[in-house]
Amino acid sequence: MKQHEIHRYLRRYFIANDSTIVEESPAHISVQLSIKLDKELMNRPFYWHYLEKTGGVPNPMTLTLITDQNSCPDHVKGEPIHFGSPRLNQIFASAKELGSFIRMYEQKLNLAGGSHPLHPWLSLNANVSFQCDRKKDVMLSLGLNLIHGQIVPHFFDRLKPLTLTPKIPDYCFTLSPLIRVESGIARLQKMIRTFAENEPADWAVAAHSRWQTDAALLESFYENEDEKPASYTAEKQALQEQYEPRIDVSLVNGGIFYLHQQQFQ
Repeated sequence: MKQHEIHRYLRRYFIANDSTIVEESPAHISVQLSIKLDKELMNRPFYWHYLEKTGGVPNPMTLTLITDQNSCPDHVKGEPIHFGSPRLNQIFASAKELGSFIRMYEQKLNLAGGSHPLHPWLSLNANVSFQCDRKKDVMLSLGLNLIHGQIVPHFFDRLKPLTLTPKIPDYCFTLSPLIRVESGIARLQKMIRTFAENEPADWAVAAHSRWQTDAALLESFYENEDEKPASYTAEKQALQEQYEPRIDVSLVNGGIFYLHQQQFQ
């Protein structure tokens, strides 16, 4: 992950979590943290506990992160951040926790007068892992329109060029879904299972072949043993764990996205 990619990631992370960017250059970003992110990142549990007990006025901190030390302005004092740094790992973990399910709205500039409807889309990103002694991961990103049921593959790629905001834009209103979120999740999960089941099985067949080869070699090592020792059982079990094909599906994250209707027609 390059430094400019880290900078863009940080910007999206802070904006998505209601934090205000107070100063920015290509080499740094200064942010007035929201209460939520102050609690997440700044390690002040006693401050927040005291404040909640006394009913005081919250005062979230400002955080300055330097993404390019070589070109950062001299007046900027902050914390260098790079791939592998503790702070970035902390933010990755926070984003995974806070961003497991989000709600975002499409924002368009220069909208004509009147009110503009935003259509609800349910998005799920899932990782399908085909595992044996080798591993292949396939990331699926699916979007389901919660009004008419259209399912769009590669949904995350469709969202990339859009301007999204956590607050509903002016002159826009949201349409109520006709499909319940729970039902929508079940539809997308069924589609993910269908993809996994329909994947060509040549990878599993090849794994079984390698398993049989190593199992035959193991048997040859112990063929003169009248009674197989414990090591034989352990090695045979290890071969099964190594080669036996399996498919694991894990949901990475999801969200509700309110979008202008013309996006996926």
